Amino acid sequence: MKNCVILIFTLFSYSICNAQLFTKKRVLNNENFDKQVTSWGYYLGLNHYDFNFDYVYNNIDIQTDKTFGFNVGLIGNLRISDYFDLRFEPGLIMSNRNLIYDPLNFNQTEFVESIHLREIKSTYIHLPLLLKISTKRVNNIKPFLLAGLSTAINLSSQENNIDDNSSGQFRMKENVFFYELGFGIDIYLEWFKFSPSVRGVFALSDEHVADNDINSPWTNNIKFMKTSGILINFTFQ
Repeated sequence: MKNCVILIFTLFSYSICNAQLFTKKRVLNNENFDKQVTSWGYYLGLNHYDFNFDYVYNNIDIQTDKTFGFNVGLIGNLRISDYFDLRFEPGLIMSNRNLIYDPLNFNQTEFVESIHLREIKSTYIHLPLLLKISTKRVNNIKPFLLAGLSTAINLSSQENNIDDNSSGQFRMKENVFFYELGFGIDIYLEWFKFSPSVRGVFALSDEHVADNDINSPWTNNIKFMKTSGILINFTFQ
């Protein structure tokens, strides 16, 4: 499913670029838009978040069942030069992932959902600071790259909850740090600039909170648990 969404995004972007590059009509929309020192906008999009694990022992891996989530946020853009911009994109990211444990790690043979599955619903206040590196504008399009760092506050972390997995509660840390890399295309329309983009998000810090029992079968083998994912955003400025 993730690959299908990225393929649709790529084909959509290619069709627009192809039309802009080879059409005979070359009227420039919003010709002076990028000369502004500051500009503002908002974005809507999708995310597909996963977990990467490092283990203490080489036991059976924890599987992650992933679904698409939703992104929404604001954009503040500071022009540095014709090819460089600094962007702050505070937003809200909602994701849903399920951790599936193998019953063998519990010395059991049958899967029991209440024991071997943990649903993790995360709502992040996402605070990225990004450097946007653009090419020269061609007709009404301009490809760009994005790179930067971000922090996020997980409003669903349950970090300070005294209940742990023995009570059915998987706890995560409230603050997470990421690095981000991506690409996109600025498309200059008559009244605004539309910018679809794809961005990879990779956690730098461990997110899991160990259970109270150091021998807990849910967390005793987790050394690091880090989010990795894809953001697909549609920006309007």
